[in-house]
Amino acid sequence: MTVLPTATTFKRDWLDGFATAYGRTVRKVPDAYGVVARRPPRPGKVAVVIGGGCGHYPAFAGLVGPGLADGAVVGDVFTSPSAEQVYRTARAADNGGGVLFGYGNYQGDVLHFGLAARRLAAEGIDSRTILVTDDIASGPAEAPERRRGVAGDFLVFKIAGAAAERGDDLDGVYAAAVRANAATRTFGVAFGGCTLPGARDPLFTVADDAMELGLGIHGEPGVRTVDRLDPARLADELVDGLLPELPASGRVAVLVNGLGRTTYEEMFIVFGRIHERLSVAGLTPVHTEVGEFVTSLDMAGLSLSVMVLDDELAELYAAPCDTPGYRSGTSFRPGPVEPVRTVDAGLERPAEVPVAGPVDHALTAAMLRLEENEGELGRLDAVAADGDHGLGMTRGIRAAVAAARDAEQAGDGVSQALLAAGTAFADAAGGASGALYGVLLAEVGAGLRGVEAEDITPTALADAVDGAVRAFADLGGARPGDKTMLDAIEPFRARLRARANGADALAGHVEAAACWAEAAERAVRAARATAHLTPARGRAARLADRSKGHPDPGATSFALVVGAVAEAAQRALPDKEHTA
Repeated sequence: MTVLPTATTFKRDWLDGFATAYGRTVRKVPDAYGVVARRPPRPGKVAVVIGGGCGHYPAFAGLVGPGLADGAVVGDVFTSPSAEQVYRTARAADNGGGVLFGYGNYQGDVLHFGLAARRLAAEGIDSRTILVTDDIASGPAEAPERRRGVAGDFLVFKIAGAAAERGDDLDGVYAAAVRANAATRTFGVAFGGCTLPGARDPLFTVADDAMELGLGIHGEPGVRTVDRLDPARLADELVDGLLPELPASGRVAVLVNGLGRTTYEEMFIVFGRIHERLSVAGLTPVHTEVGEFVTSLDMAGLSLSVMVLDDELAELYAAPCDTPGYRSGTSFRPGPVEPVRTVDAGLERPAEVPVAGPVDHALTAAMLRLEENEGELGRLDAVAADGDHGLGMTRGIRAAVAAARDAEQAGDGVSQALLAAGTAFADAAGGASGALYGVLLAEVGAGLRGVEAEDITPTALADAVDGAVRAFADLGGARPGDKTMLDAIEPFRARLRARANGADALAGHVEAAACWAEAAERAVRAARATAHLTPARGRAARLADRSKGHPDPGATSFALVVGAVAEAAQRALPDKEHTA
């Protein structure tokens, strides 16, 4: 990036600027990183709410307006928005007809949008979810549900928005979106990596004489490196990649999507050959788009998306819409603009003041340790993913410390402080790791309900951790050996349980601290051992070979956290008890 924005405030600053620039058509959701259409929808209309990490503009906020999405929620760069942010945005967009959630098939989005949908259901608001799975490079044709959502997001959202605009009920809008997703395929190429806000070097580089085929939209490199191709041969490569999954004839909508740094002129050159090749293959492009729809910050590259059209999909795609990022066949008379300024103290590091209680003390130690290792965690994550784990962890732990401090200053005990910390961590960090760390903290808190810090026994502590790990595994779906955080968490849990079972049942918090310290040492060893594992989940699984020899970033951060907490707990004991 040439502007070099501040990483910690990037989401806030660009969304404020966007909501100010397009305040005639969208408005920011109060206390949320989301926007909704300024023009109120008709009562009973289905609300189409889309979202994902920022860095993809005009997806997702730029696609809010009549005929397309009713609301959009954004997370930090390449990171899913938190469940709280999704929930607040959906509530603001809902007008009595229910909510259709639309987003790419990424674990963090699935977790947080799913949690928000459950919360809406508990309040009587019905919802459906369409996971976009158009990227042919991310999974086999026989298992399309494993594929990611890339530029095809736009095509699916366009169909869903048009169906909602014409008055379809929630099931009807969902059915149209499902058909659109099943009919859409995408294949892409990268010429150069993107650079995260605040960074000076790209996540990955591509040699001048090479290109990466099958790229992702979160800064990941492609699945295959080839020699740099001229525009005609590049078009052939993209079309040839899609044709095996397209019919022999029929009408299609064609989208050439720029990733952020490829010029429109270059895309137009490639599109000419794409149109020719599709026509020769028996396909008739009736709707064509060339531009930036789902970008990847400043990545150099482009993708080709094709949606096979039946009569209804063709009608819906042709329907008018009016959004900041895309307009088709209509106009919208603007109203007055008001500047947007968001005050968000949660982005700041908590002040160095006397700690408020044991949870604040423990989490502050973890915060300092994670801050010291932020760069290394990011480096580990960039090996086979998007490099944001370190930044996400520091964001999350800072918010957790602030929340725990407020709770303990208000007189809350360990349980309530941990519950507050877990909610704050998940909201601030976002992504899969944010949700999972949030569950661990909150569930440990739930397991210690009614127990004061000085009354925590080894058994009580082990019971709370057992419950938290069960919730973690249920939510994340990982198994030991998948090269995830669980490969450090489960050894930690098992050692804590074994040590607690061998302790005096009446032993107090001094013995509990010793049990924790021993389990933390086991987690450190287990985290290091993940270097020998092969990832089986998430983005890293697609680039498993690159991960060999590198420990898992989530397992590493967990070991850092529990190790720092162990040291803090030992320091807090009276000198005569340090060796107890």
